[in-house]
Amino acid sequence: MVGMMGMIVVGSACPATHQAPFDYASEPDPRKQEYVLGPSDVLRILVWRNPELSGDATVRPDGTVSLPLVGDVRAAGRTPGQLRVELAQRLAAFIKDEAATVTVVVSGINSYRFVVSGNVEHPGAFTPTHYVTVVEAMALAGGPSRFGNPENTVIIRSDAVKGMRRIPIDYLAILNGTHPEQNLTLVAGDTLYVP
Repeated sequence: MVGMMGMIVVGSACPATHQAPFDYASEPDPRKQEYVLGPSDVLRILVWRNPELSGDATVRPDGTVSLPLVGDVRAAGRTPGQLRVELAQRLAAFIKDEAATVTVVVSGINSYRFVVSGNVEHPGAFTPTHYVTVVEAMALAGGPSRFGNPENTVIIRSDAVKGMRRIPIDYLAILNGTHPEQNLTLVAGDTLYVP
């Protein structure tokens, strides 16, 4: 009896091992904010009444674009609206008779890239022209392979605010509707990994 009591005490002293629930709502949804430019994106820049200053520009690997009169301007990491404001300010020094009205349109999204790796049918890097969710990314990769463990899928994500982290995803729970909050939108640079 003493041995049994000792077991009970020892057993109750060990903390239960449970993973803390993940706060999926705190993850960014890039569809709800203005697009952030990146290298290889193609921009159509229009300067009202100045076709010679208008044209297409590709964001270079160093994150800049070159434009007549203003030269190199940082574009990567900024929104088209932020870039438009800076271009209008810089062009105001050259266009005196009227306010420089500038429009910046993203005509080619090429910087949105993510990787699907592990036990999927077609692992690789993907560059769609629109934001995709976990389920859509998995479909692009052909779904989990027969060796995969999709209920232990993770998103490996890194950003300046939260650093590197692993976001647990139960792919099967998304499909059966028990955890739709886990169907996050992938952001540029994410890796979706199926063990």
